[in-house]
Amino acid sequence: MLIRVVRMTFHPDRVADFLTIFRNSEQLIRQQPGNRHLELWQDADNPNIFCTFSHWETAEALDAYRKSALFGEVWPATKRLFAAPPYAFSSLIHAG
Repeated sequence: MLIRVVRMTFHPDRVADFLTIFRNSEQLIRQQPGNRHLELWQDADNPNIFCTFSHWETAEALDAYRKSALFGEVWPATKRLFAAPPYAFSSLIHAG
């Protein structure tokens, strides 16, 4: 299982635009092959900072999503709202 976290800082006046994009696409992202979980977190101290937290069966499943038409629509629209570059990382969960 691969965990993907993407931290995004938005211009404060664009937060509502981001939330609209996310709400309109979250179920479609959850339906992508290999997606097992998706959450949106908002920073408790900085309300214009959000993180997506997602679980993917494999790195290949995440890569396939990143090459999908859906990602090609959602990510460029989201990037236009950024106040700072995003920070993303992936971690693997190993069953014990």
